[in-house]
Amino acid sequence: MSSIVRDTLEGYIAGHVPAARVVAVVTAAYYRNRGRGRGKKLKPLIDVIERASPGVVELAGTPDRPGFAVRLGDRPFPQQNEAELRAAAQAYLGVATAGEGERGKGVAAGVIARLVGMIQRLISASA
Repeated sequence: MSSIVRDTLEGYIAGHVPAARVVAVVTAAYYRNRGRGRGKKLKPLIDVIERASPGVVELAGTPDRPGFAVRLGDRPFPQQNEAELRAAAQAYLGVATAGEGERGKGVAAGVIARLVGMIQRLISASA
């Protein structure tokens, strides 16, 4: 994971970085790393960005080197989609939101309980 992406997302979650900056950094990192298979982790963030406002960023060719440059488009990132962007950023960073940690423990406990039950049934069936 790129440190610039991590720093930008952490700043966004903390409220220090605007959504427009997140969009630019994530989009640039995604398209830069996509060919090498390393952009897959950023795909959920890109999905939110593209769903919320296509045209927020523009890809433009660069005359000095092969590839492209990412520029912010004329349209700002919609405020009503910032909660979804924040959730995707938290998921990318592995940050639990309020209540998620308890829910995750319940799911893990349920899985363990089912596994124990299956093992007990196997033991009792073979006896």
